[in-house]
Amino acid sequence: MAPKRPLESGDPSLEGKKPKRGFRKDLIQKAKVKKEYAKIKAREQQKDDNDDGVNSQDEAPKSQEEEPEKMHPTRELMLKDEDKAQAGAGTGASADPTSDGMRRRTRRPGYYDKQLKKAEERKTESEQRTLEIQQRREERERRLAERERFKKAMAKTIGRDGKKKLGRESTILLDKVKRIMEK
Repeated sequence: MAPKRPLESGDPSLEGKKPKRGFRKDLIQKAKVKKEYAKIKAREQQKDDNDDGVNSQDEAPKSQEEEPEKMHPTRELMLKDEDKAQAGAGTGASADPTSDGMRRRTRRPGYYDKQLKKAEERKTESEQRTLEIQQRREERERRLAERERFKKAMAKTIGRDGKKKLGRESTILLDKVKRIMEK
């Protein structure tokens, strides 16, 4: 059967756009930027309030000087983070928490730290289990060998005529009692 022809009156643009993926990350990023901007703005306002009380005469020249200095908060954050990264690269790992919570370029993440830790724990547990199993096996073999020696020794206590040799039997039984008392 042949495929159906599209209607001539139908617009190809009406087929519907696919929704853009990854919008949540953009929203989260924008929210972080807004939050950081609000913090910076609050700091600036506080500075201005403090400056108003001290220098009310120099207000006009200061506002003209500050305008070219103002930059976008994301750019400001990037510059701060690069400075921190360069300072941290010389000293090793920086102990300062990042200002906006994002990872920096210089930090190399340990991709599988948790998995490696779990694997190490599993490995030590399995080694302990194998060690315990081996100890139990050796103990079992030792007890079996001891039992066999005891049987052979008791078999030797019976003489040629079928009577028990009490001297031999008493030493064997005495050794057995001593071992039991040690435990």
